[in-house]
Amino acid sequence: MTLSEEIITIGMCVLATLLTRFLPFLVFSEKKKTPKFIEYLGKALPAAIFALLVVYCLKNVDITAGSHGIPEFISVAVVTVLHLWKRKILLSMAGGTLCYMLLVQLIF
Repeated sequence: MTLSEEIITIGMCVLATLLTRFLPFLVFSEKKKTPKFIEYLGKALPAAIFALLVVYCLKNVDITAGSHGIPEFISVAVVTVLHLWKRKILLSMAGGTLCYMLLVQLIF
């Protein structure tokens, strides 16, 4: 890429980032009530995205080969226990990831 193409690419990335950050505040101002559908999406999507993440992470686990899925299922249990205990999604995800990486690198 030439220098001008790099500058244009960076500018487009900055513009797209700014647009996605500020557009919701422009479309849904404090003066107008937020539509019910948007409120529903705000409540339903986090759980749906988390469920999709779980399915994606476990889709290739083969319980008939290798470690038989033991590190994956132990890590899922760690995530579940951490979330029920502290109710902090980032802590749960980080704890499960750390547990999985330690199990795979050191034990299995």
